[in-house]
Amino acid sequence: MDSITQAVLGASVQGALLGRWQGRKALLYGALLGTLPDMDVVLDYGDAVADMTYHRGFSHSLLVLSVFSVLLAWAVRRFRPHLQYSGVRLWFCIWLVLTTHVLLDAFTTYGTQLFWPLTTPPVAISSIFIIDPVYSLPLLLAVMAGLITGLKKRTGLRLQYAALAFSGLYLASTLAGKQMADHRLAQALDNAGIQSQATFTSPTPFNTVLWRVVAVDGDDYYEGLVSWFDRQPVQLERLPRHASAAQPLLQDSPQHQRLRWFTGDLLRYDLIDDQWVVTDLRLGMTGYHPFRFALATVGPNGQDAELVEFAELWPAPSAELRALTSLRRRALDEHYPISLASLAEPLTLPPTLP
Repeated sequence: MDSITQAVLGASVQGALLGRWQGRKALLYGALLGTLPDMDVVLDYGDAVADMTYHRGFSHSLLVLSVFSVLLAWAVRRFRPHLQYSGVRLWFCIWLVLTTHVLLDAFTTYGTQLFWPLTTPPVAISSIFIIDPVYSLPLLLAVMAGLITGLKKRTGLRLQYAALAFSGLYLASTLAGKQMADHRLAQALDNAGIQSQATFTSPTPFNTVLWRVVAVDGDDYYEGLVSWFDRQPVQLERLPRHASAAQPLLQDSPQHQRLRWFTGDLLRYDLIDDQWVVTDLRLGMTGYHPFRFALATVGPNGQDAELVEFAELWPAPSAELRALTSLRRRALDEHYPISLASLAEPLTLPPTLP
């Protein structure tokens, strides 16, 4: 999730557990601790693909954070003792602030390596968008109220409990939306006789009413939208993927292999200005995907390819606010026309100069 959400989640958790003794400082300590796992973004792993796929790695490992929470609790207890609450309570608070961060991240689409150092694929439940006001605003309001009223009175503490309960229940409710989207996609694929290699569903930006569904089938992928209010079957649009042309040329690319593992092979390939550009189809919205990489340059014969040694982010198409308005209308009206093929057209074009 976004940094503000992680900060207010950490603040609210620590406020609820230690605010009775630490007062407003609990909110500050929790906010700082709640953003700590994301500090790995300052590390340079070598290139843009490595930076993407190693983020949410060791710093988001449940094993690493559990050990770290014990060490941090010991250090705090050793050098800043507070005899009014136990060391176990302090450790549990630190552990909960850290683990709620990574577990919330696991509900998003990006991919969180909860079980690092195991090489299992990242966990990406994909039931909540990376920014969701319904989840974040109650926590933000509770933290702001706690800063104003203090936490040593019952009102401030109860607000933290209420906000955490509401946001937690809302997060759990997103799993129902995920199940609905998965079920509707499976029905659509069965009706169309499509045997997909991989499927993917996620909410569209800033809501959990309208969902994006994707199915990969060789050189094509199918994409559609489904809302809680829809009554008609999902309409899938067929989009080109060009896997058979690109993958043989990229078979020796370590970046390509890393991306296939990290994304579950939900990738699109486009030959743009003699470069094979690989797009992570999971993140963002149709046509506006933030993680794109040029991994090879094609020779004059169209067959030979020179692999890129250090990949850089390919400039993503600019997102239009008008598209968000269209998605809102589509969420409420299944007959509102949105052409996903048209939205995806910018993926085939060279980047525009600033």
